[in-house]
Amino acid sequence: MVVDEKIIREIVDEVIKNLNTDDKPVSKDEKTGPVSLGSLKMEEIGTAKKGTRSDEVVIGIAPAFAKYQTKTITGLPHDKVLKELIAGIEEEGLKARVVRVNKTSDVAFIGLEAAKLSGSGIGIGIQSKGTTIIHQKDLQPLSNLELFPQAPVITLDVYRAIGKNAAKYAKGESPDPVPTLNDQMARPTYQALAAILHIKETEHVDENGKSIELKVEF
Repeated sequence: MVVDEKIIREIVDEVIKNLNTDDKPVSKDEKTGPVSLGSLKMEEIGTAKKGTRSDEVVIGIAPAFAKYQTKTITGLPHDKVLKELIAGIEEEGLKARVVRVNKTSDVAFIGLEAAKLSGSGIGIGIQSKGTTIIHQKDLQPLSNLELFPQAPVITLDVYRAIGKNAAKYAKGESPDPVPTLNDQMARPTYQALAAILHIKETEHVDENGKSIELKVEF
């Protein structure tokens, strides 16, 4: 499929219109106040510290996740996405911690930061648009355990499976990679939207910012 400049411009114009009308920031008290989104209540409780529990997996969310953006590239609400990731971890008998990584919008570095903060050494990184990674603390940033780069094909069931696999790695297992669809049309169809969402995410990056521990309730 050839996507010409006119088609890309039409997509960008539509995206900008939707972002201005549909994806309002969630309710919050100043920048550091609690946020509420659907069934999710999330409160910052201080600088994230390295965990000491070997039975935990840390989920690192991007700077704008569930705060300045509220859904993935295909419209999955962030509260439901986060709930499925946590559910998958808990189904394996492990504990999930959630931190907001403020110093980067790169999913690899978000995931690695989560892994370094995790008592098990395993972390999940997720961008607001939905791209996700399972990382391990002693790997290089661009290496990983599993990468899910095609956010448009990630369903809620897949997010749950990602949580389960991350927990299995934390238990020392070697699970089969989470199966996902491979849609060759996803890139040309969503590339303009992906670029805009990433730009908007990056606007909230604080290169000197610390990762923040979050209290999450549903």
